[in-house]
Amino acid sequence: MTHALAIRAITPVAQNVFSYDLEKPDGFTFTPGQATDVSIDRDGWRDKKRPFTFTSLPDQDTLQFTIKSYHDHNGVTDQLAKLLVGDRLIVGDPWGTIGYKGKGVFIAGGAGITPFIPILRQLNGRTGHLADHTLIFANRGERDIILREELEAMPGLTVHHILSQEDKTGLAHGRVDRAFLERTVTDFGQKFYLCGPDPMVEDLKQTLAGLGAEADALVFEK
Repeated sequence: MTHALAIRAITPVAQNVFSYDLEKPDGFTFTPGQATDVSIDRDGWRDKKRPFTFTSLPDQDTLQFTIKSYHDHNGVTDQLAKLLVGDRLIVGDPWGTIGYKGKGVFIAGGAGITPFIPILRQLNGRTGHLADHTLIFANRGERDIILREELEAMPGLTVHHILSQEDKTGLAHGRVDRAFLERTVTDFGQKFYLCGPDPMVEDLKQTLAGLGAEADALVFEK
């Protein structure tokens, strides 16, 4: 089933990244970490579906998506950045295999942070702290860090930023490789949540296995 939903609010949260708050259909539910297919309710765009993750929580009265727009071609995300409050998006049923399985390390690349946003928000709301949880967030530059202030303010959550194209004081520089993980992670027997570009996730799966992480401790989109 699909729903054509009006945009209630559009909020910038990083460079070329916006959170879109939509009206929520009665009875619509999902699990934090899940995604759905979204298209723009305009002629020529309704059949151009793209997967986006819910960044709101299931008990909120709006649906939220946090989406990075790419302006190098006339695609869906470029069009999304041109929308206004009152425009409509077509939203499908939820799907996805990323969900919370226990304390561990969240490793995100760029917009791959989006499945982790509602998980961390929900955990923070339930317990009031995220002790023993770690976020490793890889981006190209400092301005690309999505919801940086919110994530860094979550009590107990240990946040490590790493930038591939900038060398900034206080932030790591490079990529999330074996050497970085060995410096950053002390326990490879815990859960690891992975989301980002496919090559990054595949590389991390192999690297973590080589560091002793069990296959069933890795949580990623299958």
